[in-house]
Amino acid sequence: MKFVGLVRRMASWCAATAGWRRHLCAFALGVAATAALPPVHCVPLLIIAFSGLYWLTEGHGWRTALATTWWFGLGHFTTGLYWFSHALMTDPERYAALVVPAVLGISALLALFPVLAVLAARLCPSGVTRVVGFAAAWVVCEWLRSWVLTGFPWNLIAYGWAFSDAMIQIAALTGVWGLSLITVIAATAPATLAADRRGVRLWMPTAVGLALLVLTWAGGALRLANAENSVVEGIRLRLVQPNVAQHHKWDPRLREKLFALQLRLSVQEGDVSHIVWPETAIPYFISDDAQRRSVLASVIPEGGLLIGGALRSSETTGFRIWNTLHAIAPDGQIVGTYDKTHLVPFGEFLPLRNFFPKIAKITHGSIDFSSGPGPQTLSLPGLPPVSPLICYEAIFPAEVTDPETPPDWLLNITNDAWFGVSSGPYQHFASARFRAVEQGVPLVRAANTGISAVVDSHGRVTAQLGLSEQGILDASLPRPLQGRTFYASIGDYSVGLPFILGVFCLLWQNLPTTRLSRIKN
Repeated sequence: MKFVGLVRRMASWCAATAGWRRHLCAFALGVAATAALPPVHCVPLLIIAFSGLYWLTEGHGWRTALATTWWFGLGHFTTGLYWFSHALMTDPERYAALVVPAVLGISALLALFPVLAVLAARLCPSGVTRVVGFAAAWVVCEWLRSWVLTGFPWNLIAYGWAFSDAMIQIAALTGVWGLSLITVIAATAPATLAADRRGVRLWMPTAVGLALLVLTWAGGALRLANAENSVVEGIRLRLVQPNVAQHHKWDPRLREKLFALQLRLSVQEGDVSHIVWPETAIPYFISDDAQRRSVLASVIPEGGLLIGGALRSSETTGFRIWNTLHAIAPDGQIVGTYDKTHLVPFGEFLPLRNFFPKIAKITHGSIDFSSGPGPQTLSLPGLPPVSPLICYEAIFPAEVTDPETPPDWLLNITNDAWFGVSSGPYQHFASARFRAVEQGVPLVRAANTGISAVVDSHGRVTAQLGLSEQGILDASLPRPLQGRTFYASIGDYSVGLPFILGVFCLLWQNLPTTRLSRIKN
């Protein structure tokens, strides 16, 4: 078949490529894998990326294979995380010189995770077993990336499917990890078309990979077909998106003006019960400022709340500061508080601060933020129990709720102005949507510059305000599912599936076999 012949020529070319051409090819394949992720969502490019990586590393020594994979990872993470440069350029006088070293340095470190996946896969027998072993190892390494050095599970391969409501439904069963596993298997399986086989055996791995994708979509479509679209009666949320640029946000000359802007947006016409402002949208320490709280109280609907981000400080044991969410009642009293737990390294605190006392974090101010006590479920007047998530806390699958007191909804307030107009906000939003599917509860997201949205318990967007738009989003609060999802019950123990699958592939050639000739009827 001509197609198979073309595949084999491509595989031969990859195998014969050497030196800088091999590294450049691997880098380009990593870029192709990034194009499968938000906001491009060109998922078919994963076939080229992962099959090409398989051919580049197959049949070569360990050093060549691992070096090649590192270049693949560098291309993948550099293009996926280029928006780091936007965060640094919010203060170009201090950080412009760090843009290239920071993006390349972080990408170079993250590229070690694909290297680890290929290292594990090469312990498996070549062929289909190695393909499955690689997919399993890739997912385990994604999970490792979610907690090593405080964790950074950004741009997991499964997020490429965020455009399809049906495809992401499997996350309720396996979490994001199961969809990543299926995706990498399906994307790498076509590499076996270059094997020296014919007929059904040649096409079987590719067909199985495609079948897994089809079954995933069909199961998701069936789940959505039986899904309800009910909302919580009596609750109408107003999400305020002021669209304030990061370099303006903490300018003392603009503080009053920006505060007034958000107040005006909050009182626009419309029948709403609760108002939500983004992360650090309140530019004052309002826990100690009764006058400012009274101003905020003036825009709160009767019987409702204003929920928004602010900074909180304490001098009880030395001066400390927290990135905080406050819920304010119409009488100006704070009725609920949550302190951000999972802080951003170098952004909100500096690792190894004792060794680098003079280096400042990227966020405003010179003092490191303190960490909160962990995921919490807040019981607020007039609202179902809620789990607050500040900024990138929403990207950690197993850390968005308190398992002892499950919430009825997730509230993610964030300041994506750090990302500018880039792929960053789209990637962040896609990740947050998966948390709704995994937990079986709706997600409400208020972002300074966007994307603000309401997502139901199946991950479907019911209302949205786009990137770089200024305005309000009025929407009802969807209801949670009846009962917990399987993933919500077991959490990241679901990673045990790819782990066991990977171990099985490692042991495959040593497993005992039973010949048909020994079977006695």
